[in-house]
Amino acid sequence: MAIPKFEDFLYPFLYQLKDKDVSTKDMKSALIKHFDLSDEDCMLRTRSGSTLQLSDRIGWCRQWLRRALFIEIPQRGIYRITKRGQDYLKKNTDLREADLLQYPEFKEYSTGSKAENIDNSNNTNEETLGLTPTEQMENAYKSINNDLTAELLQRILEQTPQFFEHLVVDLIVKMGYGGSFANSARVTQYAHDDGIDGIIYEDKLGLDKIYIQAKRYKLDNVVGKPQIQQFSGALDEPKATKGVFITTSSYSKEARQYVEKLNSKKIVLIDGQDLAQFMIEYNVGVSTKQVYEIKRIDSDYFEE
Repeated sequence: MAIPKFEDFLYPFLYQLKDKDVSTKDMKSALIKHFDLSDEDCMLRTRSGSTLQLSDRIGWCRQWLRRALFIEIPQRGIYRITKRGQDYLKKNTDLREADLLQYPEFKEYSTGSKAENIDNSNNTNEETLGLTPTEQMENAYKSINNDLTAELLQRILEQTPQFFEHLVVDLIVKMGYGGSFANSARVTQYAHDDGIDGIIYEDKLGLDKIYIQAKRYKLDNVVGKPQIQQFSGALDEPKATKGVFITTSSYSKEARQYVEKLNSKKIVLIDGQDLAQFMIEYNVGVSTKQVYEIKRIDSDYFEE
C-alpha cells in the first residue's frame, strides 16, 4: 500500500486535536492507525531517499496548519488547536490546500505576497500554471526556506535568553567578524551587563570591537526607538563606534530612522527574518539535508 497523498493528512491531523493537545509521537501513532499503515508503509522514503514519507507529510501538516493559524505549538513537540481550527472542524469534514488559501495568513505565506481580497478559485495548480520547471523549483525552494525560517524562530523562542546570546555571538563570528584568533568573541555576564550581551574583538589588541545586544522577543513584538536609544547610550561608556542589535521580532520605522541618522557610531539592526536568513546562509543551527544538482548542456563539448 502507498502512503496517502499529503493533502489527505491535513484533516485527520487537525481532527486529532479536536479535544486535547497531542504530542508529535502520539500524532504519528494516531495517523498510522487512521490510515491503517503497515510497518512497510511507515518505512517508505521520499524520492531523494533522505526522509521518510510519513515524517515528511506530518511535518508539512504541522507547518501549513500553523501558518493558517489552525494550530499552535505551546511547547516543543506539542500541538494545540486554535479557535479558528475548532470553528473549521465544526463546519467541514475535509481540508485541502484550496481551503487554507481562503485565510490571508496562509495565502501570504504560500504566495509570498499579502492579499486583502482572496480569489476563492485560486489553487496551487492555477498559480503554477505557465511556470517553467526552473521557476517551480525556485518557488519550492522559497517555500521550504520560509518554513525553515519560521521553525528557526520558533526554536529560538523555546530556548533561554542566555542561549540566544551565545547564538548571536556564534552567528556574528560565522559571518566573518572576529574569530581569526583565540578568544576573539565572548558573551558578557548575564546579570549587570550594562546593556551589552556580547563583544567581538576584531584585532588581538582589542582596539576595534563590535558590541552586541540580543533580545529574544515574541514575533509580533516591535522594538521601538527608545530601546535603540538605550543601546546607543550603552555604547557611549566604552566609547564604542560599532553596535549590532539583534531581535527575533521586528523594528519600528522610528527605530530604523534613528540609526540612519547617527553620526558618531554605526548601529546595525537585525530583525527576526534577517536573523533566520543569516543562520541559514552561514549554517548556524541548520544542516544540509539534501543537495540537488541542476545540470545543463555543455555547449563547448559539442563544438567540433
